[in-house]
Amino acid sequence: MKLNRLSLAILLTALPTSSIFAAGLDRSGQSISAFLQNGNYAEAGITVIDPTVKGQDNFLKSNVSDMAEDYYFPSAAVKVQLTDKISLGLLYDQPFGADAQYSIENQIFEQNNEGTAVTVKTENITALIGYQPNENWNIYAGPAWQTVEANVRLRGKVYGGLNYNLDIDTQEAWGWVAGFAYSIPDIALKAALTYRSEIEHEATSKEKSLLTGLNTVTNPINATTPQSVNLDLQTGIAANTIAFANIRWVEWSQFAITPKHLQTASGGANLLDYSKDQWSANVGVGRKFNEKWAGSALVSYDTGAGNPVTTLGPTEGHWGVGLGGQYSPEENYFIHAGIRYMWLGDATAKTGTTPNVGSFSDNNAIAYGLKIGYRF
Repeated sequence: MKLNRLSLAILLTALPTSSIFAAGLDRSGQSISAFLQNGNYAEAGITVIDPTVKGQDNFLKSNVSDMAEDYYFPSAAVKVQLTDKISLGLLYDQPFGADAQYSIENQIFEQNNEGTAVTVKTENITALIGYQPNENWNIYAGPAWQTVEANVRLRGKVYGGLNYNLDIDTQEAWGWVAGFAYSIPDIALKAALTYRSEIEHEATSKEKSLLTGLNTVTNPINATTPQSVNLDLQTGIAANTIAFANIRWVEWSQFAITPKHLQTASGGANLLDYSKDQWSANVGVGRKFNEKWAGSALVSYDTGAGNPVTTLGPTEGHWGVGLGGQYSPEENYFIHAGIRYMWLGDATAKTGTTPNVGSFSDNNAIAYGLKIGYRF
């Protein structure tokens, strides 16, 4: 059942949308699958998310219109096999983020003709060195460089009419990655376990609200992005057909952002926190149809990170299904496109010390992905 390069690429590109509308602030899934490819390899991709998140507030009992903004994130990777035993890799992604905007028509989230809004963006570059003592084992590790920036606007009755602004400028910090992989090429078997450390950011926050006379106050703030573990599996199950799975754990239960002025003004509340760790899984099959075409299908599940959740992201996990198609004009490069539909979990929204300010249900998201891969 030995598979050629096109078949082995199916799992790598099984869906560019393989980890998208996940628990907490999780987005990219932090895959290192590009680094585990044979030989020299490079890829670039983009994923676009179109979520719909609506609900009802528990103050006025009015409908809350769609507050989830569309967003996209790119990814790229290059892996070089220096010798039979040593490989190097460089991976770029945007692992965590948030984009929300409440309409000014949602009265409890509006103040002075402005709606509550949040933007969180991270960027991550991971450098890996791998050691392959034989054709079956690969042991790898390396540093991870990460930046975080955030802008938050809290408006309306649900936040006590505080008219609160928070800005955190881009800050950089370092973490590390380590793992190992085992493979049997003849049957397309591959298993990889990868650990990523938490990364602690020591930043400066700029806050203002009605309690500061709308004057900006500057305070130190710590934000630690969570540690995680990824387990990736694949195996050949028939001629030109593989099964694959990804299982991911992220420690969101230890995550909190607590700006000093907001904590004082709200009686000790965090701006953002989660009560449970995230578990997610993607399981599917990929099949080569001929020398140029291949396809894949998957089912995904995400537990969420606890309920109630923040008003800045009021969903709890999801179920999803996806399809992908791959075209390879030549053996050494391919273009892959994928689409995923997700049923988002119902959630109760909270703010600070108020546990039930709204209910969000019957929501969904659609993700589209495009990836180009090249072997050199």
